[in-house]
Amino acid sequence: MAEYKPGEMDISVQEKTFDGFISMVTKGAILCILVLIFMALVNA
Repeated sequence: MAEYKPGEMDISVQEKTFDGFISMVTKGAILCILVLIFMALVNA
């Protein structure tokens, strides 16, 4: 059985995936807010 030592695993791919996910969620939330503001202004 292989010896596992915490902190030795390369997680650079997981970090890039997480950063991309957070970026897309943030952009999506901003887009939704802008769409809602636009809809409120048009219907006023």
